[in-house]
Amino acid sequence: MSSNPQSKNGGGRVRGGGRTSGGRGGASGPKKESILELAKLTDASVRVKCLGGRELRGKLRGYDELVNLVLDDCEEFLRDDPAKITNKTRKLGLVVVRGTQVSLVSPEDGLEEIANPFLGGEDE
Repeated sequence: MSSNPQSKNGGGRVRGGGRTSGGRGGASGPKKESILELAKLTDASVRVKCLGGRELRGKLRGYDELVNLVLDDCEEFLRDDPAKITNKTRKLGLVVVRGTQVSLVSPEDGLEEIANPFLGGEDE
């Protein structure tokens, strides 16, 4: 046995080399500016609609470029059936919502539900 540290790992070669910069490869160009302005909603009460029909309300504490959201004092609106949201809620507390599931983020202030003009309208 040799006390040479290079002999233990095959002559000092490092396995799994390749990219050292991380990420998904490719050249990094200028950073794109997000079209979402979530910074002005930080620490404000927001309503989040998710894919699959879930609706959440809470204080926006943080977010990232993938629209992963951190909501504090979060509540989930319960549903009677898969299509009907009720005003009943259940408390969830501190929640991380994955950006892949987020379809809408809106401020709670000034939120007003309007009638859907495409449902059950009378012909004139």
